[in-house]
Amino acid sequence: MRSFVVAVPLVVFLAACATHAPAPHAAARSASVADPAVEAPPAESNGQDGDDVAAKASPTPTPRNAAGFADWVAGFRARAAARGVDATTLNAAFDDAEYLPRVVELDNRQPEFNRAIWDYLDTAVSATRVTNGRAKLAAHRSAADDAERRYGVPGNIITAIWGMESNYGANFGHYETIDALATLGYDGRRQSFAENQLYAAMKILSNGDIPRDRMRGSWAGAMGNTQFIPTSFVAYAVDADGDGRRDIWGSIPDTMASTANYLAKNGWRAGQSWGREVRLPADFDYSQADGDTRQSSAAWATAGVRPIDDRSLPDLANAGILAPAGAAGPAFMVGHNYRVILRYNNATAYALGVALLSDRIDGEPGVQAAWPRDTAVLSNSQTRALQRQLNALGYGAGTPDGIMGPNTRSALRRFQRDRGLPADGFATQDLLQAVTEAAGRTY
Repeated sequence: MRSFVVAVPLVVFLAACATHAPAPHAAARSASVADPAVEAPPAESNGQDGDDVAAKASPTPTPRNAAGFADWVAGFRARAAARGVDATTLNAAFDDAEYLPRVVELDNRQPEFNRAIWDYLDTAVSATRVTNGRAKLAAHRSAADDAERRYGVPGNIITAIWGMESNYGANFGHYETIDALATLGYDGRRQSFAENQLYAAMKILSNGDIPRDRMRGSWAGAMGNTQFIPTSFVAYAVDADGDGRRDIWGSIPDTMASTANYLAKNGWRAGQSWGREVRLPADFDYSQADGDTRQSSAAWATAGVRPIDDRSLPDLANAGILAPAGAAGPAFMVGHNYRVILRYNNATAYALGVALLSDRIDGEPGVQAAWPRDTAVLSNSQTRALQRQLNALGYGAGTPDGIMGPNTRSALRRFQRDRGLPADGFATQDLLQAVTEAAGRTY
């Protein structure tokens, strides 16, 4: 503003986000969730694993201190001036720039333990968040309706993103964006990313959209109510209230219109559902539950897919099926607009969180099938062990990196299929044990 069940280590989760440009989060997306109750979603990597996306970013530099920060800032100012940034803007941005050691600490943090998707959604779509979302949408109905008329994106979707990103503005981050990005440019893992964001931040200051001390957000540079990084602000932010400034910090009309504009520019189809929870037939081939096997909802119905309740299947031309907790959990039919939400944050848990929260804000029921809450998910070290054992068996999981990305899931599905198990690619402690035992017999 970054397999379906595992939460990626933050360092990898951040690096995996840079596939859609410019995006509100890009490499800053996990840090954009400023609400301390909602951590970065469990996410599948965008890389081809062993989803070695951390290595595909830039190597983690040797930590430095503030001693060289002033020299780095001076160098950046010279580069920015050469690109035409005026002295007034540069002075406002950097005369009092501060090195923030906490930003470097957060950038290098690599949690070991994972969070199950149902735990994430319990918080993301909590009763409190639903209630507050309905109240916020009611309070700002005029702004939401204006945004929908202009961009075709429903108010409940916009409000759900607002809730997911900053808990409806309760906490969109306290770091001054210039300081955070300058710190990352000097002493971070994605220095070129940080510099590009700083150039965009110069444009924001020069345009007078927001003063430096109010340009605040996450430690990784995602800003305001719906957590745009500076390049996305430049590309998509909108002055909806007519005051001459694009303000996603203090103006709810600007926030809603900017968020809707982002989704619309990324292909949102007005009047189309994101999808719906469904019931899969007993003989369903779970290798198709990857979201990438697509056909019309009518074709899925012919294959035995049914709505979970008395509502009909949504009318979708290119629908996929997701089973984010495997054959033992809920399943969802998802369409084009769900994939547009992924452009905002390319993590299954996040996109489902937005979709389900938007439904609840709109008065629809929540997830009806039970999550397999007694299932223990894998830690990152256990996922690395799983990858090593799958490789030993010849299934080609890639470099063991602890990330349940597409290659690892594909390898696990092949292992499951060979043993007559539902090929859902859902990594559990029991499957790790089965793979380990099978690999042990091959040595």
